[in-house]
Amino acid sequence: MRRRLLGLIAITLSTVLFLGGCGTSASSKEASPVVSEEQIFRVGMEAGYAPFNWTQKDEANNGVNIEGSAEYAGGYDVEIARQIAEGLGKKLVIVKTEWDGLVPALTSGKIDAIIAGMSPTAERKETIDFSDNYYKSDLVMVVKKGGKYESASSIKDFQGAKITAQLNTFHYSVIDQIQGVEKQPAMDNFPAMRVALESGIIDGYVSERPEGVSSELANSNFRVIEFKDGFITSDDDTAIAVGVAKNSDLVAKINTILSGISEEQRRAIMDKAIKNQPAAN
Repeated sequence: MRRRLLGLIAITLSTVLFLGGCGTSASSKEASPVVSEEQIFRVGMEAGYAPFNWTQKDEANNGVNIEGSAEYAGGYDVEIARQIAEGLGKKLVIVKTEWDGLVPALTSGKIDAIIAGMSPTAERKETIDFSDNYYKSDLVMVVKKGGKYESASSIKDFQGAKITAQLNTFHYSVIDQIQGVEKQPAMDNFPAMRVALESGIIDGYVSERPEGVSSELANSNFRVIEFKDGFITSDDDTAIAVGVAKNSDLVAKINTILSGISEEQRRAIMDKAIKNQPAAN
């Protein structure tokens, strides 16, 4: 009789513990609600244009997980995207996209915005809209240290040089301003140009100062040429803005958020990005 009573007590306790465990599991699920599409801010970038954006292995230095990948994105653009997402009250999602695929991804609705070191050129404005500028940079030339063009100070010094730039950028079009230059085919990305420069296939490539400084930090054989007599450019060419779909109400909202980020804060974010980029460590 005593054994039967003890058995009943044991069964009762087991049932209580089991039900209690189920209750805890249910409450845990309720504490982690699924984020809806309306609460997500999808941002497209190459994640390969340091210090504006790059790919890294972990979440160090506020890296953001790349959608559908175990890798993370970091850099100046990521920090700007984070502040915009917070201002919109949404969760930031980084969508790694090839440069040529960014505008199509935006117009097709795969992403909500392009924050990728993109200039608001007149040609792009025909297809998409842009926010106010969130960065402005000068054009430079990246060359080999100790090479023929290391002491150049003007674009005129590159007469006869084999020069290229990234495909579908205004960087490539300004090469035509160099009289007598040997303009080379445009390249898909900056890593490819760095390899071409290192191997001697080209004598230099056109870039923006932050990327040029990054290349110099990553490779002691490279040198950044900052011109005294440089390329003729417009403000739209050297400025960088957020790209959004045509007639999107995001423009006004993003401009309001950007207006709250001072020039001093923007410089600090860029300085930190240059310091933290993978190639500089």
